[in-house]
Amino acid sequence: MKSSKTTLPENSLLNSSHKKYDYVDSFQAVLYDAQNNFTSVDVGKAFFSAGPKWVENLFDVRNKIVSLFGFKTSGELKDRGKQLQNFRCEPGEQLGLFKVFDKNENEVILGEDDKHLNFRISLFLEQHQNSIQKKNLIISTTVEFNNGFGRLYFLPVRPFHKLIVPAILKGIIEDLEKQKEQANSNTSNPIVVK
Repeated sequence: MKSSKTTLPENSLLNSSHKKYDYVDSFQAVLYDAQNNFTSVDVGKAFFSAGPKWVENLFDVRNKIVSLFGFKTSGELKDRGKQLQNFRCEPGEQLGLFKVFDKNENEVILGEDDKHLNFRISLFLEQHQNSIQKKNLIISTTVEFNNGFGRLYFLPVRPFHKLIVPAILKGIIEDLEKQKEQANSNTSNPIVVK
């Protein structure tokens, strides 16, 4: 799976407010969806379950360090699997550090407001131009700095962010395509009663 840099989609919910962000980046990759089954909720749930272990470890280190400076942390996620089963990506829901701010059939907006900075993550699905069996999955991040400390905090985060987002994008796509394969194998191997 190959990802590439792109721009924030014009019809993203993050563009509807016409805000001027201090930082914006977007990465995209292709998701195979022959039956057109995947929804923004599927992508939102996969965001929380498909990240590589090294990303989870980085978040643990981040939480320990930033708590000393008054930033919000994700706290301890106990029984993440059970939380994800009940998670519907509805505005106002929270899982760890990430609150759902908005949702439609193509996009989920996650993020958090903190005293130093506000960030949003868009998980955006759009039809691929060249194939009805493919979709583009675009992850965009916007940041608004509330003060100089927020700007200072983001300096060392930025290079890691550019490694983390493509890794999460890859994990989401692999997770969704694996779910699709499992569903197909369950329906293509009917039980034969003799």
